Amino acid sequence: MTKKDAEVRRERCRRGEEALRDGDVSFQLLADSIPQLAWMAQPDGWIFWYNKRWYDYTGTTLADMEGWGWRRVHHPDHVERVVARVQRSWETGEPWEDTFPLKSRDGTWRWFLSRALPVRSDEGEVVLWFGTNTDITEIRDAEERQQLLLDELNHRVKNTLAAVQSLARQSAHGAKDVDSFMDKFDSRLIALSRAHSLLARDVWQGASLMEVVSESLAPFMQGEEARVEISGRQIRLGPTAAVSFGMALHELITNATKYGALSLPEGRVNIHWSLDLEGGSQPALEFVWQESGGPKVADAGRRGFGSRLIEDGMARELDGDVEL
Repeated sequence: MTKKDAEVRRERCRRGEEALRDGDVSFQLLADSIPQLAWMAQPDGWIFWYNKRWYDYTGTTLADMEGWGWRRVHHPDHVERVVARVQRSWETGEPWEDTFPLKSRDGTWRWFLSRALPVRSDEGEVVLWFGTNTDITEIRDAEERQQLLLDELNHRVKNTLAAVQSLARQSAHGAKDVDSFMDKFDSRLIALSRAHSLLARDVWQGASLMEVVSESLAPFMQGEEARVEISGRQIRLGPTAAVSFGMALHELITNATKYGALSLPEGRVNIHWSLDLEGGSQPALEFVWQESGGPKVADAGRRGFGSRLIEDGMARELDGDVEL
């Protein structure tokens, strides 16, 4: 650009500012009252005017921002892309739209939707560009949270369907008839549903171990003759661990009710857990289910689904060891 070209440009900018300031006060008031950051540029893209909200947000002046000075408040990861796209619009005269982060006066970044439209003469030539930047940070954050929830929901549904399929397959294995299959399958589905209900209370962020155990054993802890004793410190379980514990407890309760301590009036179950903080960098949970007053334990000769779920499933899901 020659010295003469620069002088011509400065004169145009000065006249544009005077027109806005003196010739159309109502437009200036309107431009300063809208929530968007607004700007105007010459046909070749040289920006010569911003509204008050632009300066309030960026903490800059016209001397900082005129021409291509606006690039200094654009994020370095996006500015080249933005410049390339807006230059194409200046050259073709086509409306422009893009989204990008802009730096505020306190150094934080917020996302904006920017749009620019050409103002044309009667002959169709571009004589002016008018653009706005609308803050879409909250909308963008909400969309990201929504997508995260959808991804999480999809993940949970797939896992739940896989769990139901496994429960159906394992319940059918060894079932003598349809009624016995339905009895096993229904009870396991209820246990799975109970674990999911606990997680839903905290939007699938997890559940306390005390809640999982208490919910599962509530029928045996009521009245004067409570048959289950529970003790242990407050421990927060993640979603996977909470479901694993819920399903394992169901199998232990079912076995104790049919064949163990809870099958006899005098039978009792003691459940306690503790954290071992000395075994390594990560604390280890020791969970104990202990029955007393039940019938003599007989060797079943083979492992059923419940035993496999506890010994193999929990050990795999929780990266631990199980002893029965």
